[in-house]
Amino acid sequence: MRHLRKVSKLGRTSKHKEALVANLVSSLIQHSRIETTLAKAKVIRPVAEKMVTLAKSGTLHDRRLAVARIRNRDAVKKLFTEIGPRFQDRQGGYTRILKLGHRTTDAAKVALIEWVDFQLPGTEGVAAAAAAAAATAPAEEKKAE
Repeated sequence: MRHLRKVSKLGRTSKHKEALVANLVSSLIQHSRIETTLAKAKVIRPVAEKMVTLAKSGTLHDRRLAVARIRNRDAVKKLFTEIGPRFQDRQGGYTRILKLGHRTTDAAKVALIEWVDFQLPGTEGVAAAAAAAAATAPAEEKKAE
């Protein structure tokens, strides 16, 4: 039975897991979207969301806590200057995990973890057009009736 076993160890020592999580979270911050195994995505999600919560307040103490956790000053700078202000109005749920299926080499479950407001470069117009079409579609249906 798994009583009191909430944290996944990922088959590593605690220091190795801590370093892995720090690297994955800094990669998520720098690239806005990473592909990894489902187990790793589920482990880094709470850490990434806590880092965004720190970035939203933006104090020096919070910045030092973030540097201590993810160990990458460039990622912390981007977190506090770009990502934190972007989620200022949001109360939580900053990341999304999309399941991609199984990896061909070892059949591991693969997932994509990204920020919820992430859009591929060059698709901003497509998303706006889809939103406009969705907004006008119900109005046209009412006119037809």
